[in-house]
Amino acid sequence: MIKALMVDVDGVLVCGRPIDSNPWASCLDTDLGLSAADLHREFFLPYWDEIVVGKLGLVESLEISLPKIAPELSIESLVRYWFENDSFINMQLLNELKRYRANNIKIYLATNQEHMRASYIMNELALSKYVDGIYYSAALGYRKPSEEFFKAITSLSGFYPEELVLLDDTPLNVSTAQSLGWNACLWTNDSFLEKELLKVSEPLKG
Repeated sequence: MIKALMVDVDGVLVCGRPIDSNPWASCLDTDLGLSAADLHREFFLPYWDEIVVGKLGLVESLEISLPKIAPELSIESLVRYWFENDSFINMQLLNELKRYRANNIKIYLATNQEHMRASYIMNELALSKYVDGIYYSAALGYRKPSEEFFKAITSLSGFYPEELVLLDDTPLNVSTAQSLGWNACLWTNDSFLEKELLKVSEPLKG
């Protein structure tokens, strides 16, 4: 019996810019005078793998990288721009999740995030009102698609693997979860929650 849904954030519940759902850095150069390619080279490539599992801090890493590529741009301005432009909520899915939660299915976020954006998602985007909690990589010390990520959630949640359903837009995350006994659905732009859940379980009340 399914008891909890574990919902990915980026690409599933949160999908890019509020104005058009395009990637958050689509107009980074025009808006902030910062090349997305430079940011990728100087920040994401050398630091992100450590940041997203909690081994480095976001701000301390930007303190090293940002002056090299945009010395006039403050870290606060960049982070605010990033988070605000990566905040389009999939309201159709959120409303579907609300119905299942009202029928005693637990709803959690299961996502690769660093600490600051995880807090932003829960508090500024107010998703804490609609979910029972968040499991994220920087807090767990592991990121998807590692088996350790899913094992940690299984242990912390108190549910058996077969009682969990992952909703995720990355095939490798889905297959890893399935290999550990989870139910898992590959989420696409055409997905509807009820239809996806029918693929992995008996009909749930929603």
